[in-house]
Amino acid sequence: MVGKGAKGMLNGAVPSEATKRDQNLKRGNWGNQIEFVLTSVGYAVGLGNVWRFPYLCYRNGGGAFMFPYFIMLIFCGIPLFFMELSFGQFASQGCLGVWRISPMFKGVGYGMMVVSTYIGIYYNVVICIAFYYFFSSMTHVLPWAYCNNPWNTRDCAGVLDASNLTNGSRPATLPSNLSHLLNHSLQRTSPSEEYWRLYVLKLSDDIGNFGEVRLPLLGCLGVSWVVVFLCLIRGVKSSGKVVYFTATFPYVVLTILFVRGVTLEGAFTGIMYYLTPQWDKILEAKVWGDAASQIFYSLGCAWGGLITMASYNKFHNNCYRDSVIISITNCATSVYAGFVIFSILGFMANHLGVDVSRVADHGPGLAFVAYPEALTLLPISPLWSLLFFFMLILLGLGTQFCLLETLVTAIVDEVGNEWILQRKTYVTLGVAVAGFLLGIPLTSQAGIYWLLLMDNYAASFSLVVISCIMCVAIMYIYGEHLSLWPSVARPLARPLCPVGLLTPPLSRAPELLPGHPDDAGIPTAPLLSDLLALHLSCHHLPPGGPPPPPPESSSLRVAPGVERAPPPAPTATGSAGAW
Repeated sequence: MVGKGAKGMLNGAVPSEATKRDQNLKRGNWGNQIEFVLTSVGYAVGLGNVWRFPYLCYRNGGGAFMFPYFIMLIFCGIPLFFMELSFGQFASQGCLGVWRISPMFKGVGYGMMVVSTYIGIYYNVVICIAFYYFFSSMTHVLPWAYCNNPWNTRDCAGVLDASNLTNGSRPATLPSNLSHLLNHSLQRTSPSEEYWRLYVLKLSDDIGNFGEVRLPLLGCLGVSWVVVFLCLIRGVKSSGKVVYFTATFPYVVLTILFVRGVTLEGAFTGIMYYLTPQWDKILEAKVWGDAASQIFYSLGCAWGGLITMASYNKFHNNCYRDSVIISITNCATSVYAGFVIFSILGFMANHLGVDVSRVADHGPGLAFVAYPEALTLLPISPLWSLLFFFMLILLGLGTQFCLLETLVTAIVDEVGNEWILQRKTYVTLGVAVAGFLLGIPLTSQAGIYWLLLMDNYAASFSLVVISCIMCVAIMYIYGEHLSLWPSVARPLARPLCPVGLLTPPLSRAPELLPGHPDDAGIPTAPLLSDLLALHLSCHHLPPGGPPPPPPESSSLRVAPGVERAPPPAPTATGSAGAW
């Protein structure tokens, strides 16, 4: 037996457990547990914490939304987060390899890969747009501050100077009060919106009209993928060092923006608009649905990334402690980001003399239109713009690292021989190149339509269903032998799979049925991403009896030098009680 560790936790080990080593020499492990925690925090804390949660909060009852949100965190988020971490850490395999415990559910792993692929494609496009705005901010005057640019229209109305309200001719009797004009002008468009739509995107009039590829965005997309590849060139050994900066510096920027925001006039109004509870809202099912979706999306449950990151842990790592720390940090960051966003939006609303709801937005509309316009009102606005978009880049990269590593690890573990293990860098390069090529259509003039479509449906109710199937597989199929499974459950499971495909999306009817506009204002597709991911999760249910159990060595492992009791006799679905 290996000697007992010293008092406390040694390198993340549970007290009284055996001292750990680098247990998996083939796949490698994290350099230390701080790297794993920071990587998981960077994975969970992403763009959705900044541009999605604050909007959901104020739209669904302000402070009242916190109640269903934290209920979902406690009863859904943390348990699932802990289960996925322990699952990956125990098996030391990626989101495909872990299903050696029950091969008939391997389709769940493919479903996770589909979700991660969808998100990875469009997520880096968002990062590339943030790169573009970051480079555009390196100037004395932000290009979206005034309406005197060639791309501006006659309807453009800036907020900095009444003399710069339009780019065309207007009557000489314009009122001198800017707030009065903005309140009574029905055609007003901001210079930041016109910069976004007419210059950055050159937005087409239809989702099917792709137009030309925007070469500046294409170049920034190449920069984004090169950065991601270089940070993952040695797998977790290199990315584990990068996250010391990418996972911590966004909090520095958030704090700087928060301190600056709360000192502005009107900030308190914006914060109260964000927090004031509307208790009647919690009786609406949609509010609870938004809370559940945000928890699943924000924590990254059912994406496969948590299993992948945990698979590089030491065997005796205290993943329960990590799951609580990471989950609470993620949700606290979402709440904190709401203060940062609404303090600035409150200042902007006060400056314009309008209600906060007139300037509040979410998604790309918040990150690239509303917030940049608010930053133009601050002294030394290019500095604040640089900080804001640098923060967005780092938040996006933290998530993108794990998405790419999830796909690479799944491929490498699935092949599993020495040849591919020694050439993992080339696999990473191949996946990065494929992601770049698949992202090119999203840099066209219609690319933002497809990006919003993927953002709304790539990881929605498919995550809920994949998580449910995973829970059933682990707890009732692998964890406990069910003697009725071959005779009763299998005839029921196959016809229920199509019902599982259709029921969650249709529960959102009528607003999400095909052809109806969604929150982004674009017509919905037939939820192809949900259907594909869920179909793959059911695809591996064989028509005959369950497959024989895998060899013990392929799915279970023990720490070197640590004695374990022999497992019980294998059953038809795996080793009973192995969990």
